[in-house]
Formats: sequence, C-alpha cells, structure tokens
Amino acid sequence: MGAIFGASLPKVASDSPPAAISHKIPLETMESAFPHFYYRFLDCSILGFQQLGGGAVDVFGAIEAGGTKFVCAVGTGPDDFEMCSFPTSSPEATMEPVIGFFRRHQSLRAIGIGSFGPVELHRASPDFGHITSTPKLAWRNFDLAGTVQRALGLPLGFDTDVNTAALGEARWGAAQGISDFLYLTVGTGIGGGALVNGKVLHGLLHPEMGHIRIPHDWAKDPYPGACPYHLDCLEGLASGPAIQARWGIAGVDLGPDHPAWELEAHYLALGLANWVSTLSPRRIIMGGGVMQQAHLFPLVRRQLQRILNGYIQSAVILDGIEEYVVPPQLGNRSGVLGALVLAEEAASRADS
Repeated sequence: MGAIFGASLPKVASDSPPAAISHKIPLETMESAFPHFYYRFLDCSILGFQQLGGGAVDVFGAIEAGGTKFVCAVGTGPDDFEMCSFPTSSPEATMEPVIGFFRRHQSLRAIGIGSFGPVELHRASPDFGHITSTPKLAWRNFDLAGTVQRALGLPLGFDTDVNTAALGEARWGAAQGISDFLYLTVGTGIGGGALVNGKVLHGLLHPEMGHIRIPHDWAKDPYPGACPYHLDCLEGLASGPAIQARWGIAGVDLGPDHPAWELEAHYLALGLANWVSTLSPRRIIMGGGVMQQAHLFPLVRRQLQRILNGYIQSAVILDGIEEYVVPPQLGNRSGVLGALVLAEEAASRADS
C-alpha cells in the first residue's frame, strides 16, 4: 500500500500489534495526494504493506460515522488497510472529503457504514439509511447511506456504529468465537450493540442501550443528567459530558483516586447488570473515550459483582470477571473494521 502515497514505509514484523504498524502520513504528502481538501484531515495511516486493488483480493470501503469525526478506510482487514479521518461538521462539509477519499479507489467491491444514530435500518423503509432523531440538528433526517451510494454506485451495508464495532470485535477482536456478547461504548454518548446466536440484534429499530433507566440516588448525586430526552438515563448520568458537567472538569483530567470514578463505575455496573440479566452475554466489551481510563475496569467489575450479589451462578462472573468485562482488542479501530465486515456482507448480497 505504500505506493499509494509514494511514502517509504518501515518494515514491521507480522506479529506486531496494530499500533506498531500504523504509519502516519506527512502533511506534505497529504497535500500532494489531496490538493483540494488535505487540510481537513485529522489523521491518516496505512496498516500493512500490500498494494490494494491488484484484483486478486476483494477490497472494501468502510466508514465509521461518528459525532466528532468520520473515519474512512479501504482494505481487506486489520493488517491491510488505509485509514483517514475527517472532522464531523455539517453534512455537506463532511461528505465532500469522505466521498473524495473513496473516489481515489477504483476497485472497491462494496462499502459499509456504521453510523451514530438513531438510524433507520429497515431496508423496506423509504427512510432506510437516514440518521433520524439525533440531537445533532444539522444531521437530523440526513440520508447518509443514500448519499454515499449515489456518489459511489457500490453495494452498501449500513448499521449503527456500536453494532458495527461489535462485528469488528467478533471477526478480529475480543469476541472471536463467541456467539453471544455485548459491545458498549462510553464516550460523548453511551451506546451498545449485541450479538445473539451470532446475529446482530436489531428488532423494532435497534437497541438504544444508553437510554435505559437506572437508579439515581439524588442525595448522593444531585446532578440532574445530561440527556436532552431523558435527563438521568444511563447516558445522561455516565457519559463523558455528564462527568464533566457534574465535576466541572473533563474526565481525562480527573485523577484515578477522584470520587468521580466510583460513581461512574456504579452507574455503568447498573447498566451491565441489566444486560447480564436480560441478554445473558458470554462477554462484555467496553470501549469509548471514557473507558480509556484503565483504572475504571477493575471498579466496574467489582461493582457488577456486588450488584449481581451471586444471583448469576456463572464461573466467569464469580471467579473470572477479568475475562468477562474487557476492553476492545481492536482498540479504537473496532468500528471502522466492523464496517469492512458490513461491506463484505453487502457484496455477498449483491452476488446472490
């Protein structure tokens, strides 16, 4: 893939972790390759060193559409893909460089999109592929899937960002070989995706796990909540913005001994206990910006065991909780790699 940008890429052992084979593209190289919008890039990297598009292997496109940035990639899997990210602003300003990124690749087989939501996932609906009742007003009712498909003319897969991240972890990450698991992201918002019997759970619309109601002790925590719809739902009490609003400082700047983290772990464990009791996942994967605080995992595990209080008689919860509640193995690439899986599924549907 190094020939794409004319950059000289270092050789890295095949068993190196993903972070070790990330090659940051110099700004002057980006300016040359993208003269019209290179300045919009937040970050670009190449992983793996095969020249894509040679015809022997199907190459897919992927979009992780987030509220802060759109991460775009082309490739075949975690060891061989090119990835760039663009800031999320208005739909028009965001989609221009996104579409331009994929138009450079003439051999893409299909494209997959994992999007922030809520979104319409039912293909029979006239609003399929739209972002619907998002708090981001500029994106409300925007036809994301249709915009990409009309511009590129490719088979397209579409799902929520968290469902897509779950697919990535199932294929290449912490849920390999596990048919029933939960992926939860805790960041600007809180969302969850579940695989049940190896299938992504959709149902009526799609799960909105961040908006479940949990006990709120107003005496211990008088903060009313940050959710514009429900105030003190799980997202309203435990998201990144809720932490900052409650304590007056961003979570990343709070020390590991700050009381914020015990409260955060309590709220998150309440949510996990609900899903353990309803979905019965074999593993729970927790990602997102808030979970970058590594000291939070032991707190959540301990609180979950306390709340369940021995009722769920499973060895992995009672004695192996460290293997039950885990970080994503793919790090912050779960979503965009899961979108490659969506693209692969879209290509299969187009062939059938």
